[in-house]
Amino acid sequence: MLERVHTIEARKNHKIKIDVIPGHFATNHSHINYYVDMTSIKTSHKMAKAAAEQLAGNYRNTHIDTIICLEGTQMLGAFLAQSLADSGINNGEDIAVVTPELNTNNQMIFRDNTQKVIWGKNVLLLISSASTGKTINRAIDCLQYYNGKLIAIGAIFSAIKESNGIHVHTIFTGDDIHKYDTYPANACPMCQNGQKVDALVNSFGYSKL
Repeated sequence: MLERVHTIEARKNHKIKIDVIPGHFATNHSHINYYVDMTSIKTSHKMAKAAAEQLAGNYRNTHIDTIICLEGTQMLGAFLAQSLADSGINNGEDIAVVTPELNTNNQMIFRDNTQKVIWGKNVLLLISSASTGKTINRAIDCLQYYNGKLIAIGAIFSAIKESNGIHVHTIFTGDDIHKYDTYPANACPMCQNGQKVDALVNSFGYSKL
């Protein structure tokens, strides 16, 4: 698969990059025709800072109390909180950065010691990739349980433009990847054409089959 890798630069900042691999990949709820590798943005402090500054431009006039980080976006979330706290409507205010825990039923939960930064707070949900919106919906269910107010959604890559009436601000979109598509597992044309699955993928990476 590595011989098929190509790099895409963000349109607004060419220092922000992702790698994409065409093929047939299976997530836990869909099949996709590209694996989008965001490892560099998640692990490089320079690229994470640049990505956070680009995302922050969308929220200068949005009061945010808490950033919830999903799918390994904690470093990006910390830089985003710093950027928002240094300018705009959040100027000078502290912004909490937290990550939910997954219980045995794969539900997102917050322990008693972190619920105080969710309850009644204005929340920005940060996710690495949104292809179908199902992970976002799980997070919204979690926020409703803890009485958090979801007012913004940010992503490194998103194939969807909005979720539950909230615009998804993103650095890379499906338009940046030639003919990117996602399919329900039971209606995947690649499966129907007998094309083998190259790898299983999730927010941590991929495992070749």
